[in-house]
Amino acid sequence: MATSQLATRDWEGIALPTPGTFDLDVVHTTIGFVARHMMVSKVRGRFGEFSGSVTIAEDPLESTAEAVIKTASVDTGVADRDAHLRSEDFFAAEKFPEMIFRTTRITGHSGDRITALGELTIRDVTKEIELKVEYEGFQRSPWGQDVFGFAISAELDREAFGLTWNQALEAGGVMVGKKIKIEIEGEAIRRS
Repeated sequence: MATSQLATRDWEGIALPTPGTFDLDVVHTTIGFVARHMMVSKVRGRFGEFSGSVTIAEDPLESTAEAVIKTASVDTGVADRDAHLRSEDFFAAEKFPEMIFRTTRITGHSGDRITALGELTIRDVTKEIELKVEYEGFQRSPWGQDVFGFAISAELDREAFGLTWNQALEAGGVMVGKKIKIEIEGEAIRRS
């Protein structure tokens, strides 16, 4: 039985996909975040509804990505906390149902690691953030789909996006940390 050749090319010793557009595989992708709680622990959450794509360019350093995340899909595993995050104190999900991210440029790379800048819009505020992207490989699925994997991390100042709610603690400090860590892991499937 003949097997078809993978749609990859060698780029600086890495097997990258040939140019094309890939859609996020929402079943195999997690968009998560970590926030400090009461200055003593961390709370993790994720967003359950999102879409996005990555366009791999002929010059890989000109590739682009975008994502749309539904703010009402926030899930930390605690219904009351999730309702508070959807409220006017944080995402104001009814008024601002989506967060939007678009890359603006790739600023560096080393092996399978890329640094990219992009614009993130939360509520009605758009700020530039830096992403650390790790390319995790390429494969053809048993259903004939070209798939690549990735891991992304970033850190942002939530207050810069107007997410300023907090509560002072009796012993000092605040309820919610200012810095939020973004953790995304997943797969993207070739569209074209």
